[in-house]
Amino acid sequence: MEDGPELITVGQLARRVGLTAKALRHYDRVGLLVPAVVDPGTGYRRYGRDQVALARLVHLLRSVDVPLEQVRACLVEPADRDAIQQVLIRHRRRLQARLDRVRADLHRTDHLIEDGATTAMTDQDTEKPAPGTEGGERRTAVDLFNGVWRLLEKEDRSAEDDDRMLHMAHASRYHWGQVGAPVNLSRGEWQCSRVYSVLGRAEPALYHARRGLEICRAHGMGDWDLAYAYESLARAHAVAGDREQARSWTEQALAACEDIAQDEDRELVLVDLEAVPAQPRFW
Repeated sequence: MEDGPELITVGQLARRVGLTAKALRHYDRVGLLVPAVVDPGTGYRRYGRDQVALARLVHLLRSVDVPLEQVRACLVEPADRDAIQQVLIRHRRRLQARLDRVRADLHRTDHLIEDGATTAMTDQDTEKPAPGTEGGERRTAVDLFNGVWRLLEKEDRSAEDDDRMLHMAHASRYHWGQVGAPVNLSRGEWQCSRVYSVLGRAEPALYHARRGLEICRAHGMGDWDLAYAYESLARAHAVAGDREQARSWTEQALAACEDIAQDEDRELVLVDLEAVPAQPRFW
């Protein structure tokens, strides 16, 4: 079989777009990127030069783990930039929800460490702390804090969910203010700032981010709490459209990450910093 000048081999296509030949063969098998010609005798695949751009788009989308079915949807109208943008925005929301779930698990683990897992087990068989008592205040603060995380994890929050999430964040911070240590207050301010950033409200996001940093500095707090205080300021400034300040606080957060003792905690902050938008974005 003679190759027309417009056809290229699977190896040539792989080198041009940064994919492997194995990946291209897989995308052929699943019907995502089908060769223009397949030699019936040898099974060699040949691609049209007009497929180079499609293969490059596949590579870019898969490099950030966009699901195959959504990549397939983007290939239907590859010139429709708005459609591709919407796919990426929805994918970002899923990634953010996944990150929030991990962070929520981390915070819940912290509470189990502080309160004792065995205590949590026995509490199921005993009467809950009465409202207004120190134990009751603490239980309410924890429940509200975790409830905010569950709402942040939802990809399809309603306006009512957004309202509930905001009020719960403030209520949690209030109850921590009655019985919590400085670290609880700082994390409460951070959570309020994150909720406002998620809702695209820059001014209160900045206010609570600053309060969280003030608490860290007043009590000599470092490690990941300080790094996250800087992260919240970077995110809030990004939502406000101040790229210079967002970049400045991101750099301070990165510097603070070097002093985080646990590698897992450091990685969590770094992943969050990568998600700070470079320009105003409401998600």
